[in-house]
Amino acid sequence: MEINIQLNPQAERFETTVEGISAFLTYSLEEGVLTLLHTEVPPALEGKGIGSRLAGSALDYARQEDLKVVAKCSFVAKYIERHQEYADLLA
Repeated sequence: MEINIQLNPQAERFETTVEGISAFLTYSLEEGVLTLLHTEVPPALEGKGIGSRLAGSALDYARQEDLKVVAKCSFVAKYIERHQEYADLLA
C-alpha cells in the first residue's frame, strides 16, 4: 500500500488519502516552531502505519526547514519517544 503524505499549508496539516479515506496531522507554525497538534486516522485505516507516516513526514519537514517542534499531540510525542533520532527537534 502506497501512502503519499502531502503538506497542505492552507489547512495547516499534513494529509493523505488511502482507500478513499482521509487522515491528517494538524499543526501551527510560528517563529520557527512547528507545533504538532492532533493526528486523525479514521478507524478504517488504523493499524496500517498511517499515523506513523504522518508523524515522520512532519518531523522530516521540521528538520528540512530547520524548525523546532512542540509535540502537543500525544501520538507524535510517543512517536518521538520511540524514534529518538527526532528528539533533537524538540523545543
